[in-house]
Amino acid sequence: MHKITLLINCADQPNIIASVTNFMAANDGNIVYIDQHVDREQNIFFMRLECEFSSSSFSLGTFKQVFNSDLAEKFQLKWKIHSAERKPKMALFVSKYDHCLYDILGRYNSGELFLEIPFILSNHLDLKPIADSFNIPFYHVPVTKATKHDAEQEQLKLLEEHSIDFIVLARYMQIVSETLIDKFPNRIINIHHSFLPAFVGAKPYHSAYKRGVKIIGATSHYITEELDAGPIIEQDVAHVTHTFSIKDLIAKGRDLEKIVLSNAIKLHANRKVMVYNNKTIIFS
Repeated sequence: MHKITLLINCADQPNIIASVTNFMAANDGNIVYIDQHVDREQNIFFMRLECEFSSSSFSLGTFKQVFNSDLAEKFQLKWKIHSAERKPKMALFVSKYDHCLYDILGRYNSGELFLEIPFILSNHLDLKPIADSFNIPFYHVPVTKATKHDAEQEQLKLLEEHSIDFIVLARYMQIVSETLIDKFPNRIINIHHSFLPAFVGAKPYHSAYKRGVKIIGATSHYITEELDAGPIIEQDVAHVTHTFSIKDLIAKGRDLEKIVLSNAIKLHANRKVMVYNNKTIIFS
């Protein structure tokens, strides 16, 4: 059994859904999931589809070629077809905070995340024991103003050697360069300890405490060149009261960060996210 996931977007026009589903049927496919959305303001059509093929002669490469010539060119589709059997490879970048790392590795170890983690990279050595305890290779790549370019080249080399599909910044406390962003467009996921755009900066919980906020939040988004302004994948909030200390806010915030980041990773790894004009379409 071969299973594919298809993601498409194009200018909205008649007969797209019928043409795609008829194409799958004509190629002996069985559609097991389909969802679509039309952005009325921009007149853009989005679709996500999962299809199974039982034929032993099925070839993904041939299927892509025929799909492109028969449908993509006709409707001027922007499309991606993924083999559902292939687990995407995720690199984890960390610094000193361990709460997101523990959460991700716990979910990974239990089989909750449909992906592979070839390595963990950090600009510090503090979290190496955690990587070792989960038997995942750990690379220490220090970053200073003087070594930033060399560190970036070492990161790129590791990412290429391990055929990494996407990167997760699990509280990696370094600004990612344009070079890395250009190499992995909409494939670098960050967790921000704030319900963006409020309380940005190094100490959001201290700022929130001073303001006497009634909710705090966390935001997971793709990295772009504009800091903390990339397409948002997942957000969540929690209610707090005047009785919460800064320590309480940090603890509650870290719980949110773990959940929001893990949910964003799941959505991306399961190919349920489409990005268009710095906005995301999230399929169920």
